[in-house]
Amino acid sequence: NLLIEDFDRSSFNYVIEEGSKDKPSRVFIEGPYMVAQKVNKNNRYYVIDEMVQEVDRYTQDMIQEQRAMGELNHPQTAEVDLERACHVVTELKQNGSEFIGKSKVLSTPCGKIVESLIRDGVKVGMSTRSLGKLVEESGGVSRVQDMKLVAIDCVADPSYSGAFVNGILESKQWICD
Repeated sequence: NLLIEDFDRSSFNYVIEEGSKDKPSRVFIEGPYMVAQKVNKNNRYYVIDEMVQEVDRYTQDMIQEQRAMGELNHPQTAEVDLERACHVVTELKQNGSEFIGKSKVLSTPCGKIVESLIRDGVKVGMSTRSLGKLVEESGGVSRVQDMKLVAIDCVADPSYSGAFVNGILESKQWICD
């Protein structure tokens, strides 16, 4: 299943570096990108050990290789569309059950939209897009198992930190080897 989880945009810092004639200014977004061990509004939770393992994989395979791109808004697929890329994740570090991220806004067309929104005072947020299985537990709560982080996307209206609002796209089925 394609899983989408959002964070409260008020939790993010927007950093605009000073530029010069030789180096244009850059915009960065920092804040909580992921959380484990808490039941969200979708009645799902992520086990901390699995999330730590997946963040380590994502950091090695994607962040360190400068391939951890996110899109402007969530697509309906598990692939990252380069034409919609707006930022690249540069850091993802654990702080208790939260994972704090930092992204550089790209100079792509979608990145320019994000940059313009931030410069105009609009607060944007981040939302994870991952693949995984839902294991039904008591009380209608599901545990996410075999999580594979696909991307962290930039969205307009995320929910409060730890209270996720976007649901599973039930019509999509993905197989991870």
